[in-house]
Amino acid sequence: MTRPIVGIIGNHNLLHDQYPVTAGGLMNTEAVADVSGALPLLIPADPRFVSVAELLEACDGFLLTGGRPNVHPEEYGETPTPAHGDFDRARDSITLPLVRACVERGQPFFGICRGFQEVNVAMGGTLDPEIRDLPGRDNHRMPPDGTLEEKFELRHTVTFTEGGPFHRLMGSQKVLTNTLHGQGIRTPGQRVVIDGRAPDTTPEAIYIKDAPGFCLSVQWHPEWNAANDPVSRPLFAAFGAAAAKWAMGKRTPVAKAS
Repeated sequence: MTRPIVGIIGNHNLLHDQYPVTAGGLMNTEAVADVSGALPLLIPADPRFVSVAELLEACDGFLLTGGRPNVHPEEYGETPTPAHGDFDRARDSITLPLVRACVERGQPFFGICRGFQEVNVAMGGTLDPEIRDLPGRDNHRMPPDGTLEEKFELRHTVTFTEGGPFHRLMGSQKVLTNTLHGQGIRTPGQRVVIDGRAPDTTPEAIYIKDAPGFCLSVQWHPEWNAANDPVSRPLFAAFGAAAAKWAMGKRTPVAKAS
């Protein structure tokens, strides 16, 4: 059986601090291939090389990955400051219209960390540049030291809305997740429903109201240990099933009227 194709949004990086590359974390590839059951395809998120229209035709679903650069604040009507960090305008110009197109078409996407924030901005929402500076909020950033296991350690709970899509998918209203982000949702975009929050009220799980396809996004990093983690596995499995359904719809010929 042919696997559905999932486009994994890549990030600009420098190999050995000098050679430009499009990079994608191996854990994203493993999660898509091993848990979603899809063919992973790394995408250079740059309009010089790809267009949204081409991506929509080539892929059956999209993984909007995390990344160090943040969505440029001009995309949500604000002026950049040092607190906003680094940016990737090329990625912005691909992912933001891609999200809107997927919502309209019902084509599956799964947003992670920066991808979670991209979905909110694409739908007209705003972001806080540094949530740890807000009154009553915790530091959600990656620990500066330690092994990968320690950096991706499960650090706080997320509580989902009773009866919402995340609750139904997980079979539990409260789960334990990692946390490795500095920014967060300030105001949700149009049709963006906050379906899960951290103990300090930080939004952690969203979906798009009345979207015809899979459109879940999370602020944490479920790609870490996705095959074994009881929270990550159902997310990637459901995403893969949605991509497979989309692919089947493309391959099934439309019956002609007699």
